[in-house]
Amino acid sequence: MSYTTQMDAARKGIQTKELLTIAEKEQWEPDKLITLVAEGKVAIPANKLHTCLNPNGIGSMLKTKINVNLGTSRDLNDLDLELEKVQDAVSMGAESIMDLSSFGDTRKFRRKLTTECPAIIGTVPIYDAVVYYHKALGDITAKEWIDIVEMHAKDGVDFMTIHVGINKQTAHRFKDSKRLTNIVSRGGSIIFAWMEMTGEENPFYEHYDRILEICEEYDVTLSLGDACRPGCIEDASDISQIEELVTLGELTRRAWEKNVQVIIEGPGHMPLDQIAANMKIQETICKGAPFYVLGPLVTDIAPGYDHITSAIGGAIAAAAGAAFLCYVTPAEHLRLPNAEDVKEGIISARIAAHAADIAKGIKGAKEWDHQMSDARKRLDWETMFRLSIDPEKARRYRESSKPEKEDTCSMCGNFCAMKNMNRIMDGEKITIFDE
Repeated sequence: MSYTTQMDAARKGIQTKELLTIAEKEQWEPDKLITLVAEGKVAIPANKLHTCLNPNGIGSMLKTKINVNLGTSRDLNDLDLELEKVQDAVSMGAESIMDLSSFGDTRKFRRKLTTECPAIIGTVPIYDAVVYYHKALGDITAKEWIDIVEMHAKDGVDFMTIHVGINKQTAHRFKDSKRLTNIVSRGGSIIFAWMEMTGEENPFYEHYDRILEICEEYDVTLSLGDACRPGCIEDASDISQIEELVTLGELTRRAWEKNVQVIIEGPGHMPLDQIAANMKIQETICKGAPFYVLGPLVTDIAPGYDHITSAIGGAIAAAAGAAFLCYVTPAEHLRLPNAEDVKEGIISARIAAHAADIAKGIKGAKEWDHQMSDARKRLDWETMFRLSIDPEKARRYRESSKPEKEDTCSMCGNFCAMKNMNRIMDGEKITIFDE
């Protein structure tokens, strides 16, 4: 049997090679996984032209996945550096790379990713249109915006963020709401400005059916962008965010009717006590489509440490139903991240994702912690390093402060509770001070 998309295949009862790979990774029965794909509750971003892809499923019932944003900018246009970051991200366990390049030969970089990188590849066509056409924003035509979407599909990207929810109606609501930080989404601000200058409807909304045709042809997953995501905790859960989400719910239904897979993008900045409720609202309005969140960042006061504010919110969001976490680096709000920033952002996001997976009871999550605890009990340092989420850092910390005795660390020495309990439980006597 033939099929157009992973969703179409699932609805026809076809177990694709991508689905079977994911079922094995997630320790799921293919018959159960295929039902979730058919219903849209699990997405398998897998462009037919991305032949080196190592597929992963995105859904709240599966392991929480993380995305890493990379790409060139006017101030830092170094393709080799960005490719180094890509390689590091994949080796550190990131399932997805999103190319946000906004300067230089963006198509060269994008095609290199889809021919060499096994991670899921995502893009934001709005950014690339401004770079590609190299003309004033207001002079870009509706057709030209859509042509860039098709170009990215032909280049093999697996999912695209399309800022389609901010139509004339939601834009009017936004202007009336008097937000503290207005629109902080780059793509959202660009398309809002274009609408204001031209007086025309958002072309992605107006020509949504054409976008669905492109996505169905190449099996591109739509990541419905949240142009009105809150950029500070003051704006969280306001009318602009919720009205756009309602629009995204309607667009999700239309995409599923065409067998196009959908991911819903979610809030950026949000107080702790609002996160779980927002996850439930999204699940209800968008009928269980996978939720992709940037953070959420739980406070606005920590530039330089927003990988931490994001990890706190991400863990809560994923435990409450988010399926996909976009990493945030220490450089957020300050500059383009360097290689070390990328590493810190990835590790922080992976910790958040794993913590949520434990809370959700994801298969295999708690077992990892059990193995680490057993190694700690046995004072088996090599096994502890191997099981660490960042083995290099764990080993470096221990070696930077060598203990007098190898079976302890420089924190506790002879006071080591693990060592002393092991001995006393084996019937030995301990003296601590004169040992």
